Amino acid sequence: MDKLQDIIAKITPLDDNIMTKVQTRLDTLTKPIGSLGALESLAKQFVGARKTLTPAAPHKAIVLMAADHGVAIENVSAYPQEVTEQMIYNFCSGGAAINVLAKHTNADLILVDVGVTAELPAHLPILHRKVRHGTNNIRCGAAMSETDVMQAIHIGVDIANSLIDNGIQVIGLGEMGIGNTTVSSAIASVLMDKSPSEVTGVGTGLDDKLLAHKVNVVSEAIAINNPNANDVIDVLTKVGGLEIASLTGVILAGACRNVLIIIDGFIASTAALAAYRLCPDVKDYFIAAHLSPEPGHNVILQELSLTPLLYLQMRLGEGTGAALGMTILDASLKILNEMATFDEAKVASALTD
Repeated sequence: MDKLQDIIAKITPLDDNIMTKVQTRLDTLTKPIGSLGALESLAKQFVGARKTLTPAAPHKAIVLMAADHGVAIENVSAYPQEVTEQMIYNFCSGGAAINVLAKHTNADLILVDVGVTAELPAHLPILHRKVRHGTNNIRCGAAMSETDVMQAIHIGVDIANSLIDNGIQVIGLGEMGIGNTTVSSAIASVLMDKSPSEVTGVGTGLDDKLLAHKVNVVSEAIAINNPNANDVIDVLTKVGGLEIASLTGVILAGACRNVLIIIDGFIASTAALAAYRLCPDVKDYFIAAHLSPEPGHNVILQELSLTPLLYLQMRLGEGTGAALGMTILDASLKILNEMATFDEAKVASALTD
């Protein structure tokens, strides 16, 4: 825990001085002031994080943490648990949506086994960082031990630091794990003091009857485990997931190293919420890529006062929304770097009194 506190202590706000200077430049570009909206805000956020007035196109990575959940046995997903393992092979062969979109945005895709139930072959092009073979069923007791949680968080920290050491300046969050919307609903319910019905959705495509069952499972898991809402580590221990804990570590390390974090959907936003409760200053480094139809996602983004860039009715996960968010960040920096000012273009600027 001391190592984690050291990381948190080093997280600083964005550089206001640099952002003010960049805003001045943005206001001199050939457009009405503020007319490019979020593109201007993103450019300012990036330079404020990176502390530079001349940002180059950033090197990007999407970290996809994979883990299984014991609660999957409770029939809370439309897909069986073995799909987690099967999708790992699909990621490795390049056949998943995130492979396509990561390539589209020119981002490295980092696949991590942090808790898949299956024993994955050593030759797979993934990072083998398994803490344990999936979590326990949270309907019956704690998901894992506090030691497991801390190990998972530090795995995320180490992976983020390694990427940043190798030049990565923007990290997108991705995940894979059957049952993880159920776990995310439990975490969100506890940390925001919301009823399970407010933050639990259909996930992979449940009907109304199974959705009601899923809400009941979340409610029972919270009642049985009684997690302390004021202790993030306790919440992750009792009703959390290994991929969520690991992404929490990625976020904290990224913010500590002045790297923007692009949040994908509901599960990734749950990790963002956990990191925020550990250190509110991390919010300066968040970009909400999109809004998913999962009700808990909207509740978390409102809690964090984040405005999503896109609403495309996407609810796949994997980091797919984060990849699209990266394309918008790239566009914002091209506006800052390549657009002409009124003076350069010899265009008359707005009239003043």
